[in-house]
Amino acid sequence: MTKLYITDTTLRDAHQSLLATRMRTEDMIGLASAMERAGFWSVEAWGGATFDTCIRYLNDDPWERLHDLKTIFVKTPIQMLLRGQNLVGYKHYPDDVVDKFIAAAAKNGVDVFRVFDALNDIRNMRRSMTAVQNEGKHLQGTISYTTSPVHSTEEFIDMAEELCSLGCNSLCIKDMAGLIMPEAVRALITGIKRRVDIPVDLHMHATSGTAPMSYQAAIEAGADILDTAMSPFAGGTSQPATESIVSSVIGTKRDTGISLSVLRDIKTLAATVRCKYSGLIDPISLRIDSDVLIYQLPGGMISNLVSQLKEQGALEKMDDVLAEIPVIRKDLGYPPLVTPTSQIVGTQAVFNVLMGGRYKTVTTEVRDYLKGMYGRSPAPLDGAFVQSIIGDAERICCRPADTLGPIYDKMKDDAAGQGLIKKEEDVLTYILYPAIAPAFLKGEKKAEHLPRAVPAGADAALVQADIGIPHSLEFEIDGEVFKVRILSVEGESVAAAEGSGSGKRQTPHGDIAGGVKSSIQGMVLDIRVQMGQRVSAGDILLVLEAMKMENPVVSPVDGTVTEIFVENGAVVQSGDVLVVVK
Repeated sequence: MTKLYITDTTLRDAHQSLLATRMRTEDMIGLASAMERAGFWSVEAWGGATFDTCIRYLNDDPWERLHDLKTIFVKTPIQMLLRGQNLVGYKHYPDDVVDKFIAAAAKNGVDVFRVFDALNDIRNMRRSMTAVQNEGKHLQGTISYTTSPVHSTEEFIDMAEELCSLGCNSLCIKDMAGLIMPEAVRALITGIKRRVDIPVDLHMHATSGTAPMSYQAAIEAGADILDTAMSPFAGGTSQPATESIVSSVIGTKRDTGISLSVLRDIKTLAATVRCKYSGLIDPISLRIDSDVLIYQLPGGMISNLVSQLKEQGALEKMDDVLAEIPVIRKDLGYPPLVTPTSQIVGTQAVFNVLMGGRYKTVTTEVRDYLKGMYGRSPAPLDGAFVQSIIGDAERICCRPADTLGPIYDKMKDDAAGQGLIKKEEDVLTYILYPAIAPAFLKGEKKAEHLPRAVPAGADAALVQADIGIPHSLEFEIDGEVFKVRILSVEGESVAAAEGSGSGKRQTPHGDIAGGVKSSIQGMVLDIRVQMGQRVSAGDILLVLEAMKMENPVVSPVDGTVTEIFVENGAVVQSGDVLVVVK
């Protein structure tokens, strides 16, 4: 066996898993300079949820981040996580967008593309794989590992062989939730090694507590690369610690050759960065949770689910949501839970719990999934269940992207018409996130305030409870109730009024005759009706984006739209009146 190689995930998956992807470029730069000296096989520093979070929360250009990191990582390859035909979004994009995005990512500094599909549907991976090969970059084909009545080790070995036959330079076993047990690791890696002769990487989260044992089994079985994170950002829902894995093979045939003193320098810097973000780290993300073997949520989704339930004021419902997830996963044919299927299942679970009934509100993404728009489900779907959700809507059996025509040139013209393009990459930002990108590209976004840092050794939850700062306040003015969300107690701006976001009017909060209320906190993505328009019960009035999914708000009655209280881009709270239908 050759030496063991390390992919360090501190700059991407580690902070995505522990602090909802909130690390900013300014804090990555110092870490990158130290990490460049380590001799890692690669550093995962881009892709996944980082693109979304940069423009949604951080006012941080993801393309500039990549370019800046590449000026530092000269010897160390930069790796990104690419969601196949989804790229870094939550739906399939046309082939012309896939080609343009991968070319831009390669030009700006990505050296290794880890390409996966949430359903392990290789049809959804082929276009992006070909695009990576056309750019002359390292293509790492990926198996989304899961356990279910319809998944098996032999099936995963067959998939590895097919990926190798398509020209992958290496393979990754991507265990998003920390499910793979040591014996399963041995069987899978040795089985793959018998059939292919390219490097095999194991990516695993520490959530279930078994990752160190499974990593040792992987080392013994001949895994070539392991994914780890520097110890201040390791453990819990993140990866095992880089220092620990490197130390465990010193003096053996698998010795990584990485200096512990260099790792100590990185760790010292990483500890300082972690302290800055400690107010974002929830204890739920740090603990070992064997229940993940039941609900199977990936590490990054758990911290995001915590954050999203807090936004909805429903964190106490976390256990109910986790119990609902396996039920929905079975209904959807046992998809591996990784972006976007983890968001699709997780968000629907939230709705089922918050709405007090299963599938009372169904996200657009669940409907599209049942129509076949995400690909082939691992298990056949129950026809009666599908019809109960989508009715007589057509289901497709082809590669989903085959139903999509080119959009790059049209969207480029749209972006130019809005004055959004300063560089070519801005077109891709707009295409991927048309709802939130305009404000970012116009310079109207401001970075969110960081919660107060927690002193070393203190418990974040206890510190925040001791501070006793409310998340929001309600005021009644002239009979109308307005909700104010507290943003900061230390900055210049203490609070910001929730509502349309335009400053022109506030969204009513209370009972209004004919009022259609929001049942969740979210952003108005698309208003489908106009004043005076006749609608029928069940017609979509508008679409809210909540928890990164699209959620249609429908008319409860036949009637006429007499009031619209919101605009596109408005942030609304649960209970806000959005539209009046009489």
